[in-house]
Amino acid sequence: MLGSGKQTLVLAHGYGGSQASWDNIVPTLIKNYKVLLFDWCFSGAIINDDDERVAFDAEKYSSYNGFADDLITLIDEMNVNDVVYVGHSMAGMIGCVASVKRPDLFSRLVLVGASPRYINAEGYEGGFDQPTIDTMLFSAESNFNKWAEDFIPLILGSNEPTSSKTYSEDFKRMRPSIALSVAQTVFLSDHRDVLEHVHVPCTVVQATHDAVVPISVGYYIQSKLRGKVSLEIVQMDGHCPQFTVPEKLIDVLERSLN
Repeated sequence: MLGSGKQTLVLAHGYGGSQASWDNIVPTLIKNYKVLLFDWCFSGAIINDDDERVAFDAEKYSSYNGFADDLITLIDEMNVNDVVYVGHSMAGMIGCVASVKRPDLFSRLVLVGASPRYINAEGYEGGFDQPTIDTMLFSAESNFNKWAEDFIPLILGSNEPTSSKTYSEDFKRMRPSIALSVAQTVFLSDHRDVLEHVHVPCTVVQATHDAVVPISVGYYIQSKLRGKVSLEIVQMDGHCPQFTVPEKLIDVLERSLN
């Protein structure tokens, strides 16, 4: 927990990242807010192949419910409520699930590059077809390091900033078996039905050129949420505004908080 102020922000990183993913925006935020940072249990920052003491329950984390329960426990144990939750990528939908379970904990959700479903379906463009996802997961299982080398540039986009080196290192430090398990949870999930139960006010942050989450997903989420919702379209290439355009993400957060 860093910073000071009446409002608490909870920053939740996405797949492959760590709390260090927010390093570009935390110094600005802590001037006016309390900021809670943490690492999900799969993070490469806390798990590596030599650390056999770390347990990972693949069954528990086979859906976002397990992660949402962890998030609720964390917020309860830190004794904070009415938090502004900023969730990147998979963490965005985890926040949605958690807000349905415990809406009292959240004053606003900021969903950065979130997606309820990555596979195309009738009337829905998720960005990938089933064979592409199957091939990707097979590659991750067959040779994790090679797959990571190919997948990381897709996440970061063409204008990869030097600050994204931390993300690349964290990604490659994930234990391959855990990375595969979480990837299956993320890319095979369908949480579209959760959105209509989210009544907490939301800000949806969507990049214009995101190879993982097409812009149509941002509009879809906006149309399905039941609480007050705003959609922020960010001009950028890639899936990680906290790396690529941190100043724009800070502007979005300031507008949401004010």
